[in-house]
Amino acid sequence: QVQLVESGGGLVQAGGSLRLSCASSGRTFSSYAMGWFRQAPGKEREFVATIGRSDWITYYADSVKGRFTISRDNAKNTVYLQMNSLKPEDTAVYYCAAYFRAYGSGGSAKASEYDYWGQGTQVTVSS
Repeated sequence: QVQLVESGGGLVQAGGSLRLSCASSGRTFSSYAMGWFRQAPGKEREFVATIGRSDWITYYADSVKGRFTISRDNAKNTVYLQMNSLKPEDTAVYYCAAYFRAYGSGGSAKASEYDYWGQGTQVTVSS
């Protein structure tokens, strides 16, 4: 069983930055591909970014490419999402997610691939 706990959300002005963290309780964190998703009020959950278990291959939604960076520290069982140049449309609850990947590289943009989810952290960007 893997438990994920997000932190780092908050209120920021447009153009500002935030760094989200997601800590995992699992002992085999390096075996899991990780992802960040978000859900704005009245909208469906959408993919933001993903990173492979140990190959550091990353993939981003077009809406955040060039502004957000996903990274991970397997020694600390933590994945991060650095968010720069934030826009009001980035306002959402951000969720960390994980799925076990025995082989292969990279992660997934499909929410259905993920087995474990955090409780979410609110990010609000004011204009």
